[in-house]
Amino acid sequence: MSPERIGYVLKMYPRFSETFIVSELLGREARGADLEVFSLRPPVDPRFHSALAEVRAPVTYVPRARRPEELWDALRAAAPELPLLHRALPELLAAEASDAGQALALAVMVVRRGITHLHAHFASLATTVARLTSLLTGVPYSFTAHAKDIFHSSVDPADLARKIAGAHHVVTISDFNERHLRTTYPEAVAATRLHRIYNGLGLADFPFTPTRDDGGTDVVAVGRLVEKKGFDVLVDALAHLRDRGRPLHCRIVGGGEKEAELRAQVAALGLEGLVELTGPLPQHEVRAHVAAAGVFAAPCVVGSDGNADGLPTVLLEAMALGTPCVSTDVTGITEAVRHEETGLEVGQHDPVGLADAIVRLLDDAALRARLTRAARALVEREFDTRRQVEALEGATRAGRDPALGASGGPSPAGGPVVAGGPVVADGWISPAQEVR
Repeated sequence: MSPERIGYVLKMYPRFSETFIVSELLGREARGADLEVFSLRPPVDPRFHSALAEVRAPVTYVPRARRPEELWDALRAAAPELPLLHRALPELLAAEASDAGQALALAVMVVRRGITHLHAHFASLATTVARLTSLLTGVPYSFTAHAKDIFHSSVDPADLARKIAGAHHVVTISDFNERHLRTTYPEAVAATRLHRIYNGLGLADFPFTPTRDDGGTDVVAVGRLVEKKGFDVLVDALAHLRDRGRPLHCRIVGGGEKEAELRAQVAALGLEGLVELTGPLPQHEVRAHVAAAGVFAAPCVVGSDGNADGLPTVLLEAMALGTPCVSTDVTGITEAVRHEETGLEVGQHDPVGLADAIVRLLDDAALRARLTRAARALVEREFDTRRQVEALEGATRAGRDPALGASGGPSPAGGPVVAGGPVVADGWISPAQEVR
């Protein structure tokens, strides 16, 4: 068992669309990591993937202050156990009341349970609370930056710079993201360690199957039905192919805010018999659809609000399974879908180019075979969960000295205070309440 006790701070766990987090937890546990998950919001998805049952880490839903008196109660309860509270108070006062309250609750749990490191996913809410908790406890924090949390128009540059500079280390999921952070936040990055670590796959779950000689006729796309996925472009491409006398069946898997618009678009173009919107499906069904498809399409775009995909996990899954892929040049996607090497690249918002690429993949057996073999080799080389986890472990342990706190200086009283056993709060902080 690892000497570290790592607390994962997540906005919401589990979340149906965030399979990469489950894979990461399973990969770390397979190497002996001692993990605990702290979720800031309860789950809202009506279904979950079966792999979730394999995660051993206990999950705590961190309470939120609903009324001012609850925040005061949290402060009173936390004060005796948090020697750094007085130093962190200015930061707490500057934070949103709900975030400050959750940080106080989480800090008490971290101290009592002997958590030695906090890691958050996404540089937004989860990292806000992890950073405040670190200031309250002296336990170092790190976070993984993905896409929306660094590119969206709502991102506060000063806030993100503070989070980067205060972190033990920062992980991001593509070379594109790393360049963006180094260029946009050079002073903050200079104060920490920035690592590009690709999200990984458990490759045993994604066996490679050579493409069929006939190439199949189905197109599959998977993702939340939101602007950045570009599914409206795919529907236009399918209409273009139908008008050219090449009707193809397409299955779009996922749910989201654009569902009604997409259904209306399909109806307006007369594609009801060709385009199927399945809604969300469990991971094993998604895998089966992707493996059987003639082409996997990921026509991602940069949204009007700056939101963009980082490097979609399902695209890596399709490459691992042996399904030929076509995608765009959004953020880090070209690091996986390398044009004419591991897949085909088309421009954003280009339905004609997308249609041409789909037909090319379906019609050219030699091209399919070459691209899919190279894609599988790239995934094995760069996107294996084992490689990801080894890199995460190295990042967590780099520069670590038991006598040092999050800032690199001595922790008060020789390190974080550990007292008592686990506290899992279901209402507010109470030593008597324990919920697993």
